Amino acid sequence: MKSVWQDECSLSNGVSLDKNIDTDVLIIGAGIAGILTGYMLKSEGVNCTIIDAGRICEGNTGRTTAKITLQHELIYNKLIREYGENKARQYAEANKKAIDKYKEIIKKKNIQCEFKELPNYLYTVDNVEALVQEYEAELKLGIEAELLDNIELPVSVKKALKINNQAQFNPLMFLKEIAKELTIYENTRAVEIKNNIVTTDKYIIAAKAIVIATHYPIINFPGYYFMRMHQERSYVIALENAQNINGMYIGIDEEGYSFREYKNFLLLGGGSHRCGDNEVGGRYEELRKVAKRIYPEAKEVYNWSAQDCMPADDIPFIGQYSKETPNLYVATGFKKWGMTTAMVSAMIITDMIKGRKSEYAEIFSPKRFDISDSMANIMKDGVEAIKGLTSQFFHIPDAELKDIKAGHGGIIEYKGEKVGVYKDEHGKNHIVSTKCPHLGCEVKWNPDELSWDCPCHGSRFDYKGNWIESPAQRGLNGE
Repeated sequence: MKSVWQDECSLSNGVSLDKNIDTDVLIIGAGIAGILTGYMLKSEGVNCTIIDAGRICEGNTGRTTAKITLQHELIYNKLIREYGENKARQYAEANKKAIDKYKEIIKKKNIQCEFKELPNYLYTVDNVEALVQEYEAELKLGIEAELLDNIELPVSVKKALKINNQAQFNPLMFLKEIAKELTIYENTRAVEIKNNIVTTDKYIIAAKAIVIATHYPIINFPGYYFMRMHQERSYVIALENAQNINGMYIGIDEEGYSFREYKNFLLLGGGSHRCGDNEVGGRYEELRKVAKRIYPEAKEVYNWSAQDCMPADDIPFIGQYSKETPNLYVATGFKKWGMTTAMVSAMIITDMIKGRKSEYAEIFSPKRFDISDSMANIMKDGVEAIKGLTSQFFHIPDAELKDIKAGHGGIIEYKGEKVGVYKDEHGKNHIVSTKCPHLGCEVKWNPDELSWDCPCHGSRFDYKGNWIESPAQRGLNGE
């Protein structure tokens, strides 16, 4: 299922690495974080190279809702409470500068990417106190926020929080222009990083500095990012004949929805769940029911899904990968706000590689560790990982091959072994290992995507077991 961005714009250059090379900076991952970092480094005269295991922007960059905003749901009240006003202000100012940087690049290069400055809104149908606290926190940080009783959406709300001068765009149209100036190798998978040498599936790259911008980090040790965040999936449908709206909206309630327009489409998003926790399915149907209720004349034209890294304390990890790896950098944990924080990452990492002190680096530092409010999330992620591991070893399936209906998948016992099977509409069985090759958790069937998803760390595989996205580096059957 292509997103509207992917349908309108392709970035693939068809070039794969064909020899051993040297470069000043190697960036692993050709999504928005990697491309922006490469662009900013090259703008300062740094020789950099980008590689990707698949195609340029083939992953979550092409499946975003593409909002550029510093209003990241209920973030600022929590930041003030846990880290204090100074660090919370760093977070806000970094994201504001990111918006300004987009405007600067788009104007300088005259990029036609449907960029529009619009207000962003948080809204609630039942959690007024939390929204008021966020409003007060934003005012403390100098954010010009406004508390409202009504919004233009056909949704009954109790309160909404508005910030002006935010933005939306078509990310692939933007990235296509700035990627033209960069050296990018597609279908070039990094399989080992040792000191300043990256071994790919075919060749070797030597670099003075390495940036891991692979959405989810591909190295487990050091860094331990698999212990500090999990991944969530969310869903979008694009509607024709719905509503023209003058802003971007997201609900803060458990069943809140996201709204933005693009040309003649209204993008309706929601249905979030932890990766691997969707065995019943029905996420798209949930959005269709909402659309039918509030836009009965609308027609669905596109549907797609995305995946986001969710750090335990809600703050991205941007900077030095670990204290043991001084020349290795990371950008991850964007918590559904990748458009803005990818630019923040590019700014911070460029400063660090150039030997400058970044005024925003401290709040995003991967070296931080907090044990206050965020400890509950750390413990929850640990429990989920343990559940996934124990399921692989101790879960004995009751179902057999005959119990799987055409068009469905599940974990069964087959020839004395536990396997995953998807039976296609023609009755053909596609059998895979249930063990995620990342750290050994048991994968779960996702009927909305026809995929096998790992609940521990978010690796995903198609119904044949082929790798879709990291942190796993190979498919379920070893390919």
